[in-house]
Amino acid sequence: MSTRIHVPIGRITGSRAHAREPVNNELIQQGEKDMNKDETSCGPELPNAGKTAKISRGALQVVGGVIPFAGGVLSAIAGAWSESEQERVNRFFEHWVRMLQDEIKEKEQTIIEVMARLDLQDEAIAERVESKEFQSLVKKTFREWSGAESEDKRKFIRNILANAAATQVSSDDVVRLYIDWINVYSEMHFQVIAAIYNSDGITRGAIWKKIGKGPAREDSADADLYKLLFRDLSTGGIIRQHRETDRFGNFISKTPQRSPKGSGPKPVVSAFDTEEGYELTALGQQFVHYAMTDLPPKIEFAPHAD
Repeated sequence: MSTRIHVPIGRITGSRAHAREPVNNELIQQGEKDMNKDETSCGPELPNAGKTAKISRGALQVVGGVIPFAGGVLSAIAGAWSESEQERVNRFFEHWVRMLQDEIKEKEQTIIEVMARLDLQDEAIAERVESKEFQSLVKKTFREWSGAESEDKRKFIRNILANAAATQVSSDDVVRLYIDWINVYSEMHFQVIAAIYNSDGITRGAIWKKIGKGPAREDSADADLYKLLFRDLSTGGIIRQHRETDRFGNFISKTPQRSPKGSGPKPVVSAFDTEEGYELTALGQQFVHYAMTDLPPKIEFAPHAD
């Protein structure tokens, strides 16, 4: 005859075999609330991972549809994120959206400042602002936005648009070239241009001091950069070596200077030369008028505070 053995579970050793105490649901719920509080108090609140990841993947899929060449790569990235939703990706998109918002604010501020400097009661200026040609300049400026690089560049863009609407010293083709220069050249390029303005014949050594630079070796990176700036501006048709002209505006040839025999090779010209002078070309002069001349505001305004 077989005998059935009843073993009380609570007496068997082991973590799984201990008799379980009655579950208190209220305590569990309270513990979960406390854990949630601890997690949220560790740092700034982050967006919901699932929701943000869906937005991120959706953005990449849209870009992939617009750009067929990059569609495969972006779809693969979106698929990887769908498998592993990372908070770093969420933070990246947060910073990206903030950057776009800042750019929109800069463009809004710029166009408001432009309009505040124009006398729209002047019929000629009002027609100019409404013309397709001026609207094309505005679209080009905002499509190739470089104002985010620095506040000085943003002001250059503002001045170019304001002067292009108020005056017609340069044609629209030349104004487009000025807008391109804002994108291409650095702030140091514009410092050199400003230093040469109204100082025809100023030397590279004098310009270096005028823009507030200290002593530098001829074999230093600063000297190489300085020479590159002058090559860029000379090639771009903004500056040239100073040359005398006759009363008709024709350049007068320089008298060649010959070295005496036995004097050896001609010395290398220093990056900070103090003999050869420079001046702005006609394009350079008009660029200063458009980009570095600030029209006085006709209307005062205060941007909304965040």
